[in-house]
Amino acid sequence: MNEQRNLILVIVLSVLILVGFQWLFPKQQMVVPATEQTAGAPPVPVPGAMNGTAPMAKALPTPAETRSAALDGSRRIPVRTGKLHGSIALMGARLDDLTLVEYRETTDPTSPEIVLLSPAGAPHPYYAEFGWVPADGVAKTPGADSVWTPAPGTTELAAGGKVVLSWDNGDGLRFVRTYSVDENYMFSVDQRVENYGTKPVTLHPYGLVSRTGTPKTEGMYILHEGPLGVFDGTLKETKYDDLKKEGSIREKTKGGWAGITDKYWLTALVPDQQADLTGRFVYQAQGNVERYQVDFTGGPVTVAPNAAAESGFHMFAGAKQVKLLDAYSEKFGISRFDLAIDFGWFYFLTKPFFYLLQMLNTALGNMGLAILALTVLIKAAMFPLANKSYVSMSKMKNLQPQMKVLQERFAEDKMRLQQEMMALYKSEKVNPVSGCLPMLVQIPVFFALYKVLFVAIEMRHAPFYGWVHDLSAADPTTIFNLFGLIPWDAVNGLPSFMHLGVWPLIMGVTMWLQQKLNPQPTDPVQAKMMSFLPIVFTFLLGSFAAGLVIYWAWSNTLSILQQWVIMRKAGAKS
Repeated sequence: MNEQRNLILVIVLSVLILVGFQWLFPKQQMVVPATEQTAGAPPVPVPGAMNGTAPMAKALPTPAETRSAALDGSRRIPVRTGKLHGSIALMGARLDDLTLVEYRETTDPTSPEIVLLSPAGAPHPYYAEFGWVPADGVAKTPGADSVWTPAPGTTELAAGGKVVLSWDNGDGLRFVRTYSVDENYMFSVDQRVENYGTKPVTLHPYGLVSRTGTPKTEGMYILHEGPLGVFDGTLKETKYDDLKKEGSIREKTKGGWAGITDKYWLTALVPDQQADLTGRFVYQAQGNVERYQVDFTGGPVTVAPNAAAESGFHMFAGAKQVKLLDAYSEKFGISRFDLAIDFGWFYFLTKPFFYLLQMLNTALGNMGLAILALTVLIKAAMFPLANKSYVSMSKMKNLQPQMKVLQERFAEDKMRLQQEMMALYKSEKVNPVSGCLPMLVQIPVFFALYKVLFVAIEMRHAPFYGWVHDLSAADPTTIFNLFGLIPWDAVNGLPSFMHLGVWPLIMGVTMWLQQKLNPQPTDPVQAKMMSFLPIVFTFLLGSFAAGLVIYWAWSNTLSILQQWVIMRKAGAKS
């Protein structure tokens, strides 16, 4: 019947939003094995690489077996701040070694720091490079194999400090590069070229981020991972697979930013926001070696004899913290820098939800409690709509005996049955649609909250109580080993959706109880479909973040209480 079709439609839409895309369009890709990434073959030439376009970054010819070996095999200037550890390579003056002090691989505080950047020659090279491209292709400029000289007394790059490096081409040009970093994740890279020759030289400044190998991603359609940027105020996102097909994407822009993003981490170039630039996303393959590059190239700069020219970049390399990105956006005038976090279609809801969740977390001291409190606030805000829906459901439930009589009487005449049903609704002043349309309005709210819990780094490794030590990960317990009572790990071979923990089971029970309060479909087929939904959702959410499952279970509990009170007042039988 109409009202049941509408209810089923609401539920189906919810399923599609939550999990449909990721099941129908899986995007997960595997990392290219280290043995295949270390070929060290020269890159395939890119059309227009001279003529003022940033070059493709080159790997070192002699690869190392491990990241540590690659680091040990080169001279470096250490980077030490309260949030970053790493180094700058003197060969190529690349920023190619960074780990994040405050973020670990697991919830164990002694586990290794998250590795963000790695040098050429390491298993998975990922680094930033800056320089100049000669407009005529003649002038000798520093490259990946150029060894830079640090200023006397240079020991390390610390927050608020700077490192000055220089390189002379022996033909009238001296290049000076100054690195500095703040107390968080923003580097400043100032480039200076001095012409002590007899002829003017025209150069283009560039900055690039290069990543070798296709990284393993979350495989979620609703989450962007890969090259992205804002060009002339417009966000441009490109998946790794899409860039493979395109080969190269070029954008003219004034200012903006561009980089490569993971779920929680970002490496992004931020050029002069008043400069006219050419930005690119580039894919290149040589045998089994795949390389992705994001770069900016500035306009021509002519350096007269006995003169100098300067160019600068900022570079963000760190965790995608919402407040920090907003602060940088305001400080440096970076257009839409917060879009590095994939808040999705309902951005206008998602970001306010995040800030509200953060306020509650500060007040309550626990992100899990903040989720529960936010759920109460959302329920309160949606109360008028939910109340209208539950009142309508109560009236529909009271009409079920009469509807069943009509169905039996006009079983062979579907048209007459519909006419009689509509007459019954009219006489009892019941609108079958009013109970379902409010649910449709709530879908964007649920989806926005889901995005917050899924993409915000503040959820990562945030503990709750009991066995939940990471709200961004699935419930670690499972029914197949009696929630840890049986010491065996055979469940590791099971599909992720079969890891049924305590919270997914609680969520399934609350969904089943709530369903029992709703009017049951008179159509046996629809009734059977509805009865299976709690089971289906329990398995689907088994691998979802514990924070989301806790939210859903708590939201169901509040709805059950609200619905039970309303139905009692309406005289509906439970």
